[in-house]
Amino acid sequence: MSQTKSTYKYLFGPVASRRYGRSLGVDLAIPKTCSLNCIFCQIGETPSTTIKLSEKPPVNEVLKELARWIQSGDQTDFITVAGSGEPTLHTGFGDVLNFIRDETEFKSLLLSNGTLFFLEDIRNKATSADIVKLSLHAWDQSSFTKITRADPALDFDKILDGFRRFRDIYSGKIDLEVFVIPGINDKAEQMEKIAHIARSFSPDSVYLNSAVRPPADSTVKEASPDLIEKLSLVFGELAVKKIYTTNEAILEYSATALIELISRHPASLDQLAKQFNLSHDVMLNELKILEAQNRMQLTETNGKIFAMPII
Repeated sequence: MSQTKSTYKYLFGPVASRRYGRSLGVDLAIPKTCSLNCIFCQIGETPSTTIKLSEKPPVNEVLKELARWIQSGDQTDFITVAGSGEPTLHTGFGDVLNFIRDETEFKSLLLSNGTLFFLEDIRNKATSADIVKLSLHAWDQSSFTKITRADPALDFDKILDGFRRFRDIYSGKIDLEVFVIPGINDKAEQMEKIAHIARSFSPDSVYLNSAVRPPADSTVKEASPDLIEKLSLVFGELAVKKIYTTNEAILEYSATALIELISRHPASLDQLAKQFNLSHDVMLNELKILEAQNRMQLTETNGKIFAMPII
């Protein structure tokens, strides 16, 4: 297998998103920087939560990489501002969204936990995105703290007020992700409370998610399809059940490309085989070689093999 490939420091993919098709990721939170330390996070533990804004990495360097990728002629459905942590902690995330809008033919997607939307400047910058995906897994401060292990400075009610204020100024599409955690927020009455809150800021759609990848807290279990189906009824027509499908064989394989991908987007063996258009056996052999080189790790969850970064 080829080991050489032009690589990027701040871009990853395009990856095959279950909801958004082909998605080129822009990572503004290297290493993982987040206001939350969610028990279900696929990237792993947050070393130390923060709500302090940062100018690193330099936004001009990010935009240079993005311009270089565009010149390559590659294609995607979305350019997604996301990555290892919370992108709105970066002071330049609005500049990236504006660049996508003004300099590319692609749609922009902001993947945010929304915890900083109580700040007017953050809300204003986020309006440049074609789609903003926010998260809501709790119904009060106590459940919010338990599920997200949030930075102590964050107030649940202030965050929700930020969501409502954002809806007042944003005419684009808001997708809401609700993560279902068996034993914590999977009761119908709990989901009803979340749905009631959601209706107050009028998301355009609601996605119920579950721990399909290894979570930060190993006690978090995957919710069954039947449970997801049952709880989705609470959200009525807003609940999205159809998943966007696309040809997943969209990356040329190299060890570097794989390591860069799973550092932000841990994936199953099956997903990676499709992503790189390799057979199951060949992909597994490549992963075992990289694990032996201590460049990544393999783990098994719910009977599936996953490639994970070394934390």
